[in-house]
Amino acid sequence: MSGVETALLAATVESGTGARRRRWLRRYGLAALGGVVIAIWAIAAILAPWIAPYPPDVVNVAGRLLPPSDLHWLGTDVLGRDVFTRVLYGARTSLAVGFIVVLLGALFGTLLGAIAAYIRGWAEEALMRATDLVFCFPPIILAMAIAAALGIGTRNTVIAMLVVWWPKFARLARSLVIGQRSAEYVAAAQAIGFGPSHILFRQIIPNAVGPLVVLVTLDLGNAILVFAGLSFLGLGVVPPTAEWGSMVSEGRELVNQWWVATFPGLAILSVVIGFNFVGDGIRDWLDPHARRR
Repeated sequence: MSGVETALLAATVESGTGARRRRWLRRYGLAALGGVVIAIWAIAAILAPWIAPYPPDVVNVAGRLLPPSDLHWLGTDVLGRDVFTRVLYGARTSLAVGFIVVLLGALFGTLLGAIAAYIRGWAEEALMRATDLVFCFPPIILAMAIAAALGIGTRNTVIAMLVVWWPKFARLARSLVIGQRSAEYVAAAQAIGFGPSHILFRQIIPNAVGPLVVLVTLDLGNAILVFAGLSFLGLGVVPPTAEWGSMVSEGRELVNQWWVATFPGLAILSVVIGFNFVGDGIRDWLDPHARRR
């Protein structure tokens, strides 16, 4: 092979590699960015006791409503507490509640919907009527009513959110199992002699888990947003616990002291967008038609 041919081959390979990189960035660049944002917030939440410059709940009336400065990077709130510190500690509460609600709701709803769809009959009908009952109300309104009835507190708010969170997973799992239960591999497993529980949990659910993973990822941001909304309305955490929604509520009337509500609001925005980007990327990755584009 001559030197010219070698150079042309190298240029072709480099061009192909560059095209693949550009294609990957175009398809998954936002998902990667969202993953970086979520990772940063997760690390900040875990390391908050070590990286926060001040205690989160110490009141300093003499230093109330100070603007961002070298001493207080994001300013102070109405009680003189450092906003940067409370944003870090708020990440611990908001991320933890989001993961707990979505994972427990996904686990319960998926198992219930899959079992009901596989055994059919009255169980499937009862499940559909229960989900219809929950879907009659806007999720945030139903969660507000349940949280108000149970009382203010993080645990009660989590319970209220779980009540309204499982039906979407149950419906999705039911539709996925209905689509899979007549597949050839299910008939083959039945012919071999596998029981219903083995077929459902070892065959059908693993083959239908992709859309559930996408819904879980997209729903994490939604759960954090709903929890922040409940805390904003006074139905979430109990003061002085740091939480983004309650921090926004504390600064909603402080127009001149914009930093009190702006920075926790930006934290909510960044996390929700990050989870949405990651969820969209996972959906594209699981879609064979999207991968071929």
